[in-house]
Amino acid sequence: MTFMFKDRSQAGHLLAQRLEEYAGRDDVVVLALPRGGVPVGYEVARTLGVELDVLIVRKLGVPGHPELAMGAIASGGASYLNKNVIQYEHVSREALDMEYNSESLELKRRERLYRGRRSATPVNGRIVIIVDDGIATGATIYASVKALRSKRPEKIIVAVPVAPKLAANRVLSVADEFECVHTASAFQAVGQFYENFEQLTDDEVQELLSKPTKLRHPESA
Repeated sequence: MTFMFKDRSQAGHLLAQRLEEYAGRDDVVVLALPRGGVPVGYEVARTLGVELDVLIVRKLGVPGHPELAMGAIASGGASYLNKNVIQYEHVSREALDMEYNSESLELKRRERLYRGRRSATPVNGRIVIIVDDGIATGATIYASVKALRSKRPEKIIVAVPVAPKLAANRVLSVADEFECVHTASAFQAVGQFYENFEQLTDDEVQELLSKPTKLRHPESA
């Protein structure tokens, strides 16, 4: 039988159990990848009593071959450029700047949509837990970690409910730690491991991000 999560909330609760050592720490922040990663990330952050924010990632595609990534940009000004791809594809500085500026505008639009006027949560010197609802190819997670490195967090943990067995090595080539509830050998899509895998609306994402997750100190209760 295929391992199944009831929904993303249950998956997040189970995932949080693997991250208990980070509970209640001010130096820990959960960054969820919208949209599907947000309910998982919310449950992880709520259970651990730590901050929650979104990590929006935009791929920088090679001109004429947009499916081929020459880098990525992420929330908070994080960026990653694959110099090997840029050189091999003979991407000019002008073309790179055009793609960067275009995707920066789209990233800022999505940040305003999900975060409103709130600034991105600082990650410098902190432990960052990147959360999604699962890993298929790993490309988005890989780009997320590479981009986030430029913000100099103390540690980057990738945490997902489900991933292919081969994903761990790829993730650990860029991240410091990888936590996964279930690794599968027969893997077609993330949704096959969820009973309820409905797509979230932007309103649902905004609602989750507006809820408190961090534990209140007794003296402030």
